Amino acid sequence: QVQLVESGGGLVQPGGSLRLSCAASGRTFSRDTMGWFRQAPGKEREFVAFVMWSGASTYYSDSVKGRFTASRDSAENTVYLQMNSLKPEDTAVYYCAAKVGYSGSFHYPDDYDYWGQGTQVTVSS
Repeated sequence: QVQLVESGGGLVQPGGSLRLSCAASGRTFSRDTMGWFRQAPGKEREFVAFVMWSGASTYYSDSVKGRFTASRDSAENTVYLQMNSLKPEDTAVYYCAAKVGYSGSFHYPDDYDYWGQGTQVTVSS
C-alpha cells in the first residue's frame, strides 16, 4: 500500500522559511515523479513544483520560482520542499503526490496517482 506522509508545516512570519518533508513507502519510486501542490481556502489545488525521483529534473510554478526548492533523498525515500522568503499568499495546505513514470503532463492534480494527507502552512505576522 502506497503511503505519502507530509510533515514540516506550521506558522511562520513573512520572509521566513520552512522545509516540508514527504516520506514515501509502499512501492519503488525510482521511476516516478514527485509533485508538490497547494490548496488555499476557496481555491483550486494548484501546482507548486515537481522533482523526478531520479533527480534528473525539477520544475517550479512562476509564483514560487527562485524561492522554493524541491529535492529528494533516495536513501531515505523522502522528498523535500524548501520554502524561503515566504509570503502571506503562500498560505495553504501543501500536498505531495506521486506520478507513476516520467511521461505526460506534470502540472495538474489528475496527472498524479497517489497523494498525501497534506500539511498546513500559514504565513502571517
